[in-house]
Amino acid sequence: MRTAGYLIGMLAVSALPCGASPAGADSPRLTTVPALIVGEDRGQTVGGLEFIVIQVDFDPQGRGPTILFSERAQGSAVTEDWKEGVRLAVRAAAAALGEDARAWRVTIKNRAPVTVTGGTSASSVVAVGVMAAWRRETVRPDIALTGEIGADGRIREVDMLPAKLAGAARGRMRALLVPKGQARTAQWDLYQLGRERDIAVVEVDSLQEAYELMTGKRPIN
Repeated sequence: MRTAGYLIGMLAVSALPCGASPAGADSPRLTTVPALIVGEDRGQTVGGLEFIVIQVDFDPQGRGPTILFSERAQGSAVTEDWKEGVRLAVRAAAAALGEDARAWRVTIKNRAPVTVTGGTSASSVVAVGVMAAWRRETVRPDIALTGEIGADGRIREVDMLPAKLAGAARGRMRALLVPKGQARTAQWDLYQLGRERDIAVVEVDSLQEAYELMTGKRPIN
């Protein structure tokens, strides 16, 4: 099990709307996705939301994928493992789309209520966002996803899921997508916790499955 996204240093941040830019041949391939983060605040483990802006452009050099991280704004700094998760996400998204990632330039801007964000558990939702941006499709603003993306498109286990569910509730999410086999374990029952917080908990096994749910192509049961 890999480390969940974590927080270093609390600060205030304005929420960004989720979704895509208006469709059209000349419109930018741009979308925003919510991601879950977990950290310590005054000795307590707390969950929350960050928002990741993703733009996909053609790389005229064809030497990509070129991935740029915009880290100048407050709350946008990320660790090397977070960046490595994004690199995996871009490759997985390109494979799922049947596209050549060498022709991509991907710009990532993270907005979190923290000074630095780390971990790889946001990589699956970044992969969904890359796919949606490329297709100029809209990501539902009320569904959260956590999990580490694999090169094969599988969504792998992460930790701290009860705190992440609490963060999803705090962010008024309607549903939380978690890796297959992690909704009910010896440590927690996310189905019960979700009912208590009015959040549907859905297990997902693959990037394609998560993408279809987050873009509304499949209903949340």
